[in-house]
Amino acid sequence: MDKVHRTIFFAFRSKNPKWLGLSLTAFVLLMAGPVAQAQQPKKLTRIGYLSLRPGPFEHDKIFKQALYDLGWIDGQNLRVEYRWAAGKVDRLPVLAKALVDIKLDLIVASATPAVQAMKSATSTIPVVMLGAADPVGVGLVASLSHPGGNITGVSLQSPELAGKRMELLMEILPKLVRVAFLAYRPDPAHRLFVKEAQEATAAMKMQIQMLVLDNPGEIDSAFSKMIQERASALVIQPLFIGGLQQSKKILEFAEKHRLPTISDGTEFADVGGLIYYGASRTELARRAAALVDKILKGAKPADLPVEQPTKFELIINLKTAKQIGLTIPPNVLARADRVIR
Repeated sequence: MDKVHRTIFFAFRSKNPKWLGLSLTAFVLLMAGPVAQAQQPKKLTRIGYLSLRPGPFEHDKIFKQALYDLGWIDGQNLRVEYRWAAGKVDRLPVLAKALVDIKLDLIVASATPAVQAMKSATSTIPVVMLGAADPVGVGLVASLSHPGGNITGVSLQSPELAGKRMELLMEILPKLVRVAFLAYRPDPAHRLFVKEAQEATAAMKMQIQMLVLDNPGEIDSAFSKMIQERASALVIQPLFIGGLQQSKKILEFAEKHRLPTISDGTEFADVGGLIYYGASRTELARRAAALVDKILKGAKPADLPVEQPTKFELIINLKTAKQIGLTIPPNVLARADRVIR
């Protein structure tokens, strides 16, 4: 029994009113400490999440679950401020500034234009890229191994896979001569997409029709040009599928004109695209969460290398193949990670 408790014990046994009053006061003060400590709110770590999408999709949910698995629970020790641009690239700078203004501990940016908006908005708040097409080429980081500044994250390696996508198209269409490529100019990575696609088709002695759009409203015009030039297949920059939400319109056109399609847009094959070939979005979401965890525990973005995908997925939609009258060769099907029937 410590000194305070002994004083209270003997005071309660005393019949002296003065000692009894002192004991009651001491007892109240003694009990107030634990109560106050129990009522003191826990400190919430606050992070932002900026996306070009209209709302959460599968890889956003996987990212949140990965944070949970690492002990970061939204509503308990973590609060996430979401900002969705709903496919409008011109909204990203405004949303990025709004996140900076509320003084967060870290901000996650999904897709290259969102990361670009965050880079313009802050040079101090840590930013984690959840998928960027070419972080070095568009100037988001100094290098993959030593990003410098306040940005790190995971790279998609989307443009660099252009050759592999063309090879897949050639395997299912051995007589393919002319392919159309749909690109989006406001994406700072579009130049690399165009360059890699042009080099890949030139090496295969194929012709490529580059259709670089300034906004989704130009898609109908692009469709008309594809018909005029008699393209036999269509490669789609991933931003049209995920961030810009144009998959329905593009795939309806492709089905009508029996055009095989390929992209690494999120969930491309699941929404009706013929072939998805690209980085595993599940893997990237989990690795981005691990980087967030490291930074929140004290690591600096400048010291954390930008991570590149190690797992790539080939997903084939046989329903779509049937609708456009195309037979996928057995050797291609055998290599698929998933087949949608």
